[in-house]
Amino acid sequence: MIDHLKYSGADFGTQYEVLAGLIADDPVLMAFLEGMVALDLPYPLLGSGAIYNMVWNVLTGRSRHLGIKDADIVYFDPNDCSYEAEDRVIRRARSYFANSPIPVEVRNQARVHLWFPEKFGLAYPQLRSSAEMLIYFATKTHAVAARLQDGQIAIHAPFGLDDLFSFRLTPNPVLDNRTTHERKAARAKAIWPELVVEEWPG
Repeated sequence: MIDHLKYSGADFGTQYEVLAGLIADDPVLMAFLEGMVALDLPYPLLGSGAIYNMVWNVLTGRSRHLGIKDADIVYFDPNDCSYEAEDRVIRRARSYFANSPIPVEVRNQARVHLWFPEKFGLAYPQLRSSAEMLIYFATKTHAVAARLQDGQIAIHAPFGLDDLFSFRLTPNPVLDNRTTHERKAARAKAIWPELVVEEWPG
């Protein structure tokens, strides 16, 4: 019987090494990390479902990329926050990753505050880095990202990794984003019934 919770409660260093190892063993995710370097994206990160869904799949014995809709690749370029500049990067990345089995979604985090309120009806702070986006995710569990740094896999996880390895979806009420937390939790629970969903506070 598979023990999908074998890393739950482990110290952060252990969980960090396990996650880095799982990413290193995934040729598709490694191709994204290497491609981010090749494209010379400023302060890039690969985040969200491509990472945490992969972990849940591996730990439950499912197909490694089950449930991954796309790979979220972000970068940070405050020098040009225009739609046109971002669109050029999007097109360049899509061309580079054209043969990937997982489609890419590319965004400049320096301009999220310009379109987020209109799309989601919520005010959004002007970010100062790619990694800062993670603290505003609706679900703390999802706030994990990676990039290559000096040839090594670097993990960014402001809320730690225990929610991820404990299959626990913990809300992050820093923004009034309850709808996103509940919608994503419902979708995830349908694929990974092992998940425990914590309710939005209040």
